[in-house]
Amino acid sequence: MKKIILSFFTVLLLGAAAGCSAIPEKNPALQRQWMLVTFGSFSKDELIKNKAEVNLTGAMDKGKIKGTAYMGCNNMFFTSEFKKGGKVKVSGVGSTLKACKNMELETAFGQKFDKMTHYSIEGHFLTLSDDSGNSMKFIAADWD
Repeated sequence: MKKIILSFFTVLLLGAAAGCSAIPEKNPALQRQWMLVTFGSFSKDELIKNKAEVNLTGAMDKGKIKGTAYMGCNNMFFTSEFKKGGKVKVSGVGSTLKACKNMELETAFGQKFDKMTHYSIEGHFLTLSDDSGNSMKFIAADWD
């Protein structure tokens, strides 16, 4: 009887250990706050003035990151999935619904963000791009 109970607990412990190792590790090169520095026809000064950013430090669930974005008015939220080979999928984009004087940046960003399909990280820069040649370039907020 002791052998059966010992075997049972061994299987439980091994199963629990295997479950823990399946939890995705955080990726510090990616999961950080990113300041938008290049996007469409908007100048870098406009982007800085609006404090345009994407924050990827949110909770991670099954390889998907809950993120937020801010383009000067509304708080935006989304789910992102960064895959090997430089593929990205952005979904569930939504935002608060405040009306602000200058909504051009936010509107343009909202129309393009979930269309991004590729990503690359080079040093302190994150670039998102789509299949039509559109791109967004960010710099890590914690980089001096």
